[in-house]
Amino acid sequence: MTYTGLVVPGGPSQTRALDEVVVRKLSVGPMDNNAYLLTAPSGEQLLIDAAAEPDRLLALVREGSSSSRLGTVVTTHRHADHVGALESLLAVTGAHHACGAEDAAAVPAVVHRRLHHGDVLTVGHAVLEVVSLRGHTPGSVALLYREPARTSAADAVPGRAHLFTGDSLFPGGPGKTADPESFHSLMTDLEDRVFAPLRDDTWVYPGHGRDTTLGVERPHLAEWWSRGW
Repeated sequence: MTYTGLVVPGGPSQTRALDEVVVRKLSVGPMDNNAYLLTAPSGEQLLIDAAAEPDRLLALVREGSSSSRLGTVVTTHRHADHVGALESLLAVTGAHHACGAEDAAAVPAVVHRRLHHGDVLTVGHAVLEVVSLRGHTPGSVALLYREPARTSAADAVPGRAHLFTGDSLFPGGPGKTADPESFHSLMTDLEDRVFAPLRDDTWVYPGHGRDTTLGVERPHLAEWWSRGW
């Protein structure tokens, strides 16, 4: 099945097989939150946003690995709709939990690692770079994975980036901000840390809804600035 990024509440996950990692996307909860499970060939796994429906997230973990092993949960930001299943999932799996340093105090679960811009996480041989995108919340983070220079998977593209953005970037614009200063901070980080260094074929996996690419969104940056917060 070709990966499209389209998932619906209560529906099955979508799977994308890359060389170093398999990405599974699942919609959970009443706000159509996206959870992403990254699985290495070794069975090592990382989940992005334990948002809701812990039983369905555990089933997703089992999809990825017969051992049901989950090493890490990363929370992209502190909002309640992104952490609804966090405590229960950590208790059942024993996974470590990481989130942006500035959001850690507001997340209702133990935080084993406070993330800063430029930090690195690994899933098997896959390297995930932490990209701080300040504005939707003070500690919002994205995770950036770059495919290797040589690939063999059918859906792989050498050197292509994959960016898991939480609620900082969606198809059609940045995430909601509370004031003009937060909007300026988020837009500046998006321009400097996302659009400037990354190619147009960078695939964007947001916290809600459908995926997009930077090439689709790039022509609208000026419009977003003009639209404001």
